Amino acid sequence: MPGRPYVLAETTWEVVRQTRYEIAILPWGATEAHNRHLPYATDTIQVQAVAIEAARQAWEQGARVLVLPPIPFGVNTGQLNIPLCLNMNPSTQMAVLCDLAQVLQRHGVRKLLILNGHGGNDFRQIIRELQPRLELLLCQIHWFRCVEARPFFTAPGDHAGELETSVMQALAPELVWPLSQAGPGREKPFRIRGFREGWAWTQRQWDQATDDTGTGNPAEASPEKGRRFLEAVTRRISDFLVELDAADPRRLHEE
Repeated sequence: MPGRPYVLAETTWEVVRQTRYEIAILPWGATEAHNRHLPYATDTIQVQAVAIEAARQAWEQGARVLVLPPIPFGVNTGQLNIPLCLNMNPSTQMAVLCDLAQVLQRHGVRKLLILNGHGGNDFRQIIRELQPRLELLLCQIHWFRCVEARPFFTAPGDHAGELETSVMQALAPELVWPLSQAGPGREKPFRIRGFREGWAWTQRQWDQATDDTGTGNPAEASPEKGRRFLEAVTRRISDFLVELDAADPRRLHEE
């Protein structure tokens, strides 16, 4: 059975050379511990699934989008003491992104969406530095933030909580351990008030901030919640892709 033409890993050269792709989507995940019940690849599994489903919906509406293979390594400098949390520094991310963007630009892709699936990743500063060097448009979406989570979850959580657990139960239930084996995901607050309240910021040291690597209680997670949230997220991203496909990257602001 032929592969999906909007998923590069499944697509043949014969299809690619006959297709003009306007937008490339780069899913960017991470490899890190997710409490006691979710796999290390959680962020990568989720962001790839969201990218492919949003691309499918956009493709069916005429947008010429292409999902690239996911990057499975994210910024995990706060988790270096957690066994086998694999770190990629922001400077390395910029080098990877620059190389890929140059290839895409060479072959006529005019827009690149970095679809982020990991809270430690943020490509805004990288985009600010790279955009002046490139002709193709760079942009990012944090898939887990593009729809308000509260209507779908009692307590979404920040990491391996109700939101992420529900989504993994919907996408890859065979990889999710019973919730009876999960830790409570209690985050230990900062001692300094500004950090605690969020108007000052520093990186969390994960081995100090949580006992089970989770921040958010997964107890009320369910696959039904995950499916509903994924439907809302992929619909919103696909609508964005359709708009982006039609847009002139040199004229993004209204007159």
